[in-house]
Amino acid sequence: MAFQCRLSGATIHSLKMATIPISSSSSRFIFRTLPQTLNHALFSRHTPPKAPPFSVLIRAFSAQAVVAAPAAEISDDKVVKPQWKAAIDFKWIRDNKEAVATNIKSRNSNANLELVLELYDKMLNLQKEVERLRGERNNVANKMKGKLEPSERQKLVEEGKNLKEALTTLEEDLINLRDELQFEAQCIPNMTHPDVPIGGEDSSKLRNMVGSPLSFDFLVKDHLQIGKELDLFDFDAAAEVSGSKFYYLKNEAVMMEMALVNWTLTEVMKKGFTPLTTPEIVRSSVVEKCGFQPRGENTQVYSIEDSDQCLIGTAEIPVGGIHMDSIVSESSLPLKYVAFSHCFRTEAGAAGTATRGLYRVHQFSKVEMFIFCKQEESDMYHEELIKIEEDLFSSLGLHYKTLDMATGDLGAPAYRKFDVEAWMPGLGRYGEISSASNCTDYQSRRLGIRYRPSESPSTTSNKGKTNQAAPKFVHTLNATACAVPRMLVCLLENFQQEDGSVIIPDPLRPFMGGIEAIYPKSR
Repeated sequence: MAFQCRLSGATIHSLKMATIPISSSSSRFIFRTLPQTLNHALFSRHTPPKAPPFSVLIRAFSAQAVVAAPAAEISDDKVVKPQWKAAIDFKWIRDNKEAVATNIKSRNSNANLELVLELYDKMLNLQKEVERLRGERNNVANKMKGKLEPSERQKLVEEGKNLKEALTTLEEDLINLRDELQFEAQCIPNMTHPDVPIGGEDSSKLRNMVGSPLSFDFLVKDHLQIGKELDLFDFDAAAEVSGSKFYYLKNEAVMMEMALVNWTLTEVMKKGFTPLTTPEIVRSSVVEKCGFQPRGENTQVYSIEDSDQCLIGTAEIPVGGIHMDSIVSESSLPLKYVAFSHCFRTEAGAAGTATRGLYRVHQFSKVEMFIFCKQEESDMYHEELIKIEEDLFSSLGLHYKTLDMATGDLGAPAYRKFDVEAWMPGLGRYGEISSASNCTDYQSRRLGIRYRPSESPSTTSNKGKTNQAAPKFVHTLNATACAVPRMLVCLLENFQQEDGSVIIPDPLRPFMGGIEAIYPKSR
């Protein structure tokens, strides 16, 4: 199969942007083109509660579902059946209506909480009616077991027939109502850590600052100019071959990519992480279960036409799905993975000088960390992930700052997210190079990943059987250890020299065959 895509105005037919259904406020469904999930908060992560006052608020919800098949015209009174269902705690949402509503507002979500609660009440009432009719049908069936006069039996037969027909109709209505409720509730974002600042990206709070901008006594170049002079990459040829925002790495830049990946994997594995390479094509349902909501009209996902598959925008997605629909033992937790993959993003809507060169591209290599853990431990592992990131960047000699991202910048799965922004002197600004997020049980409720507590089980069964402890949903966390293109931007721009060379940081030299610097090629 040839995977080709719509880029640079050229329409080719193996890849296309997907369309997903959006519900109207009248609780019916229509289709219109919208982004599939994978927003740029893919470089985003989140965090769980530390103490009892907030523990009740750590409930994960689900983001909007994507229908795998191509969108089709449907009548306005027809309910769209969700492709998958999340284990959403509707009772908890109803009991914590005010907190959920505040959270939706602070995160600029378009979730319709009132409609969700209205549908939930309707479903409960309809369930009661279905149960009542089932009881009446069972009573009629029991009466017919005894000796009856023919007229009485015929009367019961007619009554049973009428009950069956009414029950069939109500059961079908109940299925549709449950589907509609699930679809609407999947739009509700995760709850938010109480310490997260409220507002847009500008409201994010400085958490840490390491180093200071390097001073240069010569005219600073950006990575594009450096790469051209050192013959490190070729954007022009890639544009002809693939389209804009693609690139060829050349010469020492190739070695730098391999060095960054291998060094990062080596360092993270020392922390107890299991290395993985992952599939780079996944089912669209897995992308949705990982909770990426579309923001605005611009999709970030390349979807494969005439299939339920798409290209990944981060290894977080296939790693998140590795234990899908399973119960892991408590003794196996935490499960820590460090995964290498290529990533694909449409970067629709991205334009301007801030996105030039390697900073924002359609395809890139990335090393991603992912943790499955017990609910009470995710705060601790969130701190561990951000420390690993900061240690990696510090050892390379980068100047960076770590931010506690505000509610308006959190993706749907995020309970809390720390971003790392490094100084890029050629671009004259800080640029995001990593993030670490705690998603609490938002993703696991959708992916069906639980663990069974190992505490002593009770033996209250009247048959003498041992009752196992009820399984709980794990918490998931993810963090970018190395996004190669942006690391190349940082290294080339921060370690450029007046003679046109670029110094290789000490930790990378063993992975580059001992090369200490990149020098201009002799002409």
